[in-house]
Amino acid sequence: MSTPDIVVGVSGGVDSSVAALMLVQQGLPVAGLFMQNWADDGSGHCRAEDDRRDAVAVCGRLGIPFHFRDFSSEYWEGVFEHFLAEYAAGRTPNPDVLCNREVKFKHFLEAARDLGAERIATGHYAQVDQHRGRWRLLRGADRGKDQSYFLHQLGQEQLAATLFPIGHLEKSQLRRIARDAGLQTHAKKDSTGICFIGERDFREFLGQYLPARRGEIRDPDDQVIATHPGVFYFTLGQREGLNIGGVRGRPAAPWFVVGKDVARNILYVDQGHDSAYLQSNWLRSEPMHWISGAPPATEFECSAQTRYRQPDEPCTVRVRDDGTLDVHFAGPQRAVTPGQSLVLYDGMECLGGAVIAATNAPLERRLGAPPSP
Repeated sequence: MSTPDIVVGVSGGVDSSVAALMLVQQGLPVAGLFMQNWADDGSGHCRAEDDRRDAVAVCGRLGIPFHFRDFSSEYWEGVFEHFLAEYAAGRTPNPDVLCNREVKFKHFLEAARDLGAERIATGHYAQVDQHRGRWRLLRGADRGKDQSYFLHQLGQEQLAATLFPIGHLEKSQLRRIARDAGLQTHAKKDSTGICFIGERDFREFLGQYLPARRGEIRDPDDQVIATHPGVFYFTLGQREGLNIGGVRGRPAAPWFVVGKDVARNILYVDQGHDSAYLQSNWLRSEPMHWISGAPPATEFECSAQTRYRQPDEPCTVRVRDDGTLDVHFAGPQRAVTPGQSLVLYDGMECLGGAVIAATNAPLERRLGAPPSP
């Protein structure tokens, strides 16, 4: 078996299938590698074996070697333990960001090099180029599918060894290419949500690791409205699952989570999708990861996303001495959530990102967030 120049992460989905196809069509020595990142827990919700079969079939169709690696223990230690700790602290983590940093562009890259490859490729909707001696991470051409948000923790070493063969394509083009090439994944449904939860109920899954702890649901004036099974099951801006019926003296309008007091196990809610208690125009981040290795300046203007698929939001960034950021937005932002990722952009270029630590939303200030400058 010849040594591959490039190892493609084949997931059993259409995106990675076409990524492999495009490299084969360029005549490059390619191999596929399937990563198992979650051990089957017997729930019937793990699709890993089905996905593996599809990945084997795609590699067979393309005539490239297939490899398998089990990274479930690395995923547990590098991603899932952090996921649980963040939820226990009342924050809302983003496991896809950590999975990319700790597994796909670390252990997968090491496995590819063990196979003799110089580079890896994935089916992410993103692009990479070299500009003035440094590697840049760029948005995917399909703005609705762009995944640079989840890749913002990559650095120069990873980008130098990475290809994104489908980053210039629209999703509709990609499915057509897969169909024309006879790839059985061409009509396969895109995976959504958190991979290790699958289709099961999120609260039921989390309850296996963080037992229910019933507490009060209050409005912003501290009036008790109802009860909840545990503040860590909820995130800011959430409407579903509150189970608040008609409340005497209140209009028949939906309730939304607007704050969490983890120490006292109190969940705060308010009525209205755009409640003032969900609004903030400032955040402080944890230490920032810069893709280029350094910030463009100690203070500058750019755009930001505080959640995936959010429109670009103009902001002013100030880099603090400890590497954290103060970010001021031009307009109010809804439900900016500690534990989620702040990702900065200069046009198409992703500058990097950091975990959101605090905001100046009204209840967060009351519950102890640092004051905005």
